[in-house]
Amino acid sequence: MFLDEFHTPAGGRVSISAEQASRFAKGVAGDYNPIHNPDARRFCVPGDLLFALVLGRFGLSQRMDFRFLNMVGDGTPLCFQESDDGRIRVCDEGGKCYLEVERSGEVTRDEAVVEAFTRCYVAFSGKNFPHYLKPLMEAQGVMFNPRRPLVIYDSMGFSLERLDGLAPALELSNSSLEVNGKRGDCLLEFRIQSGGEPIGIGSKKLVVSGLCDYDPAAMDEIVAEFYRLKAAYEG
Repeated sequence: MFLDEFHTPAGGRVSISAEQASRFAKGVAGDYNPIHNPDARRFCVPGDLLFALVLGRFGLSQRMDFRFLNMVGDGTPLCFQESDDGRIRVCDEGGKCYLEVERSGEVTRDEAVVEAFTRCYVAFSGKNFPHYLKPLMEAQGVMFNPRRPLVIYDSMGFSLERLDGLAPALELSNSSLEVNGKRGDCLLEFRIQSGGEPIGIGSKKLVVSGLCDYDPAAMDEIVAEFYRLKAAYEG
């Protein structure tokens, strides 16, 4: 399974090291958010890696909704379980819940289909910044604190008309940023196609904290650093 190198099973639980999380963020998602660097002061495991592990363990359902409740730290032992209420929860040994998933409809466990959908969504999702967020913030005249940029993955969901013969492709269909004081709620809506045929829709919500006035020079520096990190990793 392509996710094997990004987590470590032990005693019925799963742990994700900072190095594994960082490799996934950069190598699979194309996500160079510094919060996923192993030496980050507020390091956290990418939500997309938890998303991928849920699909790998429980399959791809036609309709799924993911709520990210807390940030996972380096090496936290996690339990992936389906509760009596039918929801999938990712919790630590103390019962703290990090991710809650609702699902309905048909399910496929075809490894090729699950991997194709996972890779397709994660590659789309990893483009939060600068691709989607920068133009939205610029249009609103706000940006995150350049010294402490904080963008939190709040939730995502999708609905598929079918699961058979899936060769998925995702594209952004709409994006918006609602500003409330120092907080911004960003909604990214996407279409899902297979072989050029529309087969589903979905959306992803991000929360941007510590908003301040947009500073073009500061933003240019952040974007330059993003591409510097990308070039260094790919090189």
